[in-house]
Amino acid sequence: MLTAADVMTTAVITVRPETSIHEIAKLLCDHHISGVPVINDEERLLGIVSEGDLIGHAQLAGEQRRSWWQTFLNGPAVLAQHYAKSHGRTASDIMTKEVVTVVETTSVADTARTLEQHQIKRVPVLRDGRLVGIVTRSNLLQVLATADVSRPMDVADRIIRERLTDELEEQSWAQLAAKNIVVENGVVHLFGIVQSEEERHAIRLAAENQAGVKAVEDHLSIVPATAYVF
Repeated sequence: MLTAADVMTTAVITVRPETSIHEIAKLLCDHHISGVPVINDEERLLGIVSEGDLIGHAQLAGEQRRSWWQTFLNGPAVLAQHYAKSHGRTASDIMTKEVVTVVETTSVADTARTLEQHQIKRVPVLRDGRLVGIVTRSNLLQVLATADVSRPMDVADRIIRERLTDELEEQSWAQLAAKNIVVENGVVHLFGIVQSEEERHAIRLAAENQAGVKAVEDHLSIVPATAYVF
């Protein structure tokens, strides 16, 4: 059956612990994503910062002084955490540290169950403790709409996906983090966001030029960079 490695986005936008909150917000906006993993120099996952963490930071920063009974019920550890969240300036200050993850060989079905059980939108994919990709709810829906997840990905389909991904990762205009590629029986399905008709055409051309491709199904949506704002 299909695994996390077959559906994950490999062009993952990441940040370092010292990345500022302002920089993180801009990354989410620029790349049309809702969260970024926080990694160290060895590519090991330290945490994740989501839109929810940023919104929570803003809400906490705007809170009034807590009443005595809230202080009593929460305890010093929770209050210290709230203080750090509301006064934090970097990824390490506001990130969620207990991150749910899967490995490359985790089945698509188990990956979907993980997202559902933990009520999360995305799950990092690890190899030997290092980040190699990310699977989102959108990735799973796109695969379910185009492929039979009960059987393994055909070797030829996997090679097409890997070669096309490698090709696009080398192109600065491709914004691969905002896209997903599904290959089924030689048919390439393109999902995600492009910023122009020119980008759409170039990505279609890259897909059509891959050896073994029988057809390309374009499900891309055009969202100009200026249209995505907070």
